[in-house]
Amino acid sequence: MNIPNHVGFILDGNGRWAQAQGLTRSEGHQAGFESLRKLSKYIFDKGVKVLSVYAFSTENFKRSKQEVDFLMNLFVKKFQEYGKDLNKENVKVVFSGIRKAPLPMEVIKIIGEVEALTINNTKGTLNICINYDGQWEIVDATKKIIADISEGKLKQEDINKELFNRYLYQELPPIDLLIRTSGENRLSGFMLWQASYAEFYFPSIHFPAFTEKDFDEALAIYNNRDRRFGGINEKKTNC
Repeated sequence: MNIPNHVGFILDGNGRWAQAQGLTRSEGHQAGFESLRKLSKYIFDKGVKVLSVYAFSTENFKRSKQEVDFLMNLFVKKFQEYGKDLNKENVKVVFSGIRKAPLPMEVIKIIGEVEALTINNTKGTLNICINYDGQWEIVDATKKIIADISEGKLKQEDINKELFNRYLYQELPPIDLLIRTSGENRLSGFMLWQASYAEFYFPSIHFPAFTEKDFDEALAIYNNRDRRFGGINEKKTNC
């Protein structure tokens, strides 16, 4: 089986899963976090080298203060322990986001601690997108390039796709397989540059109910796709 190098995951449906179970949205977010812990280990054990997850978008700050506060507190309470688990698994953790504000200082502190703890790990990379917006990532990369040109560190003719990728929040390979749970068929600003040639998979399953078996099904579907990157698969054409 062909294992994708980079999997992107939009973690959608925690609240709807909870409502269907007669639970609160907060309980849905807790269940989603535990699903991520379990599923990420399985994904790296399958041989995936990079896993990027959309944990919290910039737009999510528009939700109720109660829900945002709960999510931030959940991160603070749970992610330090999760980071230690990832470190034992030899997984490096990085974070992508437009800027630290309005993230609480406790969240920023945990981010720094987990990045420092796992910086030398080599089995795989978990990229957490928090306070993230893919359009802003492209805008911010452009600003950095303009600043380096104005300071004489870079020439305009040096700019190409490979160089631009180095100016993004994290220098990562392109996404091969992008999964969004809960049946929504849109990217919602998730890693727009990196997902330009990704294979999309939109299962109707809410994220807390998404299991290792469901990921295996996603891999099977991915392996049946004909990835041509704009070219032609000579083995599958009669021309």
